[in-house]
Amino acid sequence: MQVLQVQLEIRPDPAEVGRARRWARSRLAGSGIEADEPLAETLILLVSELVTNAVVHTGRPAVLRLSLPGAATEQATVRLEVADASGRAPVPRCVDGDATGGRGLALVDGLADRWGWSPEGAGKRIWCELDRCAARGQEGAASFGGGASAFEGYEGLAYEAV
Repeated sequence: MQVLQVQLEIRPDPAEVGRARRWARSRLAGSGIEADEPLAETLILLVSELVTNAVVHTGRPAVLRLSLPGAATEQATVRLEVADASGRAPVPRCVDGDATGGRGLALVDGLADRWGWSPEGAGKRIWCELDRCAARGQEGAASFGGGASAFEGYEGLAYEAV
């Protein structure tokens, strides 16, 4: 199957989050993934969370990349990556129930089928994947070790402040 890879440069401005969501929606439509599909809705939420983390917590430009199926198929994997110039790793952070932030990576952990991060040059790349299946057994799968979350016990996760 052919895979389409596209990318968007992100400025260190919170307004870029909305632009990234609109851009991702238009790319999904071009790959045959309908806007009302659960996969599309989940992917847009993940774009929002990862771009927000990059913009707010690093204060540096980033690059959003999508790897999409080249044609509409019942089974495919969509990969989302956000690369930034900060070498700081995503760090688990506990937040209380009244906090308005700090839950982005917990959402990624709960919604993505797989996710992770790796150093890239002087910065890092955070990625996640969503599987498009005809008969999906669950909406999101834990990302590590046979169904156990890597961050079990944390109420929320976020990047450590720069």
